[in-house]
Amino acid sequence: MQSGKTDKILRGAICVLVLALIAVTATTLEQRIVVAGDAAPGFEIVADNGKKISLTSFGGRLLVLNFWATWCPPCIQELPSLNAFQDALRGNGVVVLAVSLDKNEKTYKAFLDRAQVGFLTARDPEANISSSYGTFKYPETYVINARGEVLEKFVGPENWLDPKLIERIRKHL
Repeated sequence: MQSGKTDKILRGAICVLVLALIAVTATTLEQRIVVAGDAAPGFEIVADNGKKISLTSFGGRLLVLNFWATWCPPCIQELPSLNAFQDALRGNGVVVLAVSLDKNEKTYKAFLDRAQVGFLTARDPEANISSSYGTFKYPETYVINARGEVLEKFVGPENWLDPKLIERIRKHL
């Protein structure tokens, strides 16, 4: 009789422990998704110009951090307006950094040569930076101030020359 009671207690304890393990695992695996108002996750990457850059490398300028890839049609659609946006606002303290998720370096570099991109670019083939932001849909762009705060988040392609969008960005300067 004592053995049966002990078995029930042990089974109950095992069930509680298994449920606790499942709960802890589920919350640990939950990916953080960065939104406007959050602190931007830090990063370090070597840009295509050979310079090592981080979130703090932009000297008080407004960072427009864009995640994209050459295999992403909406990303390619967005690039010309993002390029013109950088040209238009560079003197106002805005810097664009486009981080590509391309794994094939040769394809990536050939695309950049053809597209004549005029803003800062880097390649993160393991998607470490975009993963830290919780980015899973491309293109995805974050506007980050000098204090490292995410001011805006854009999911999907944007027309970066839209006067209303430019005015929204200028309000953050």
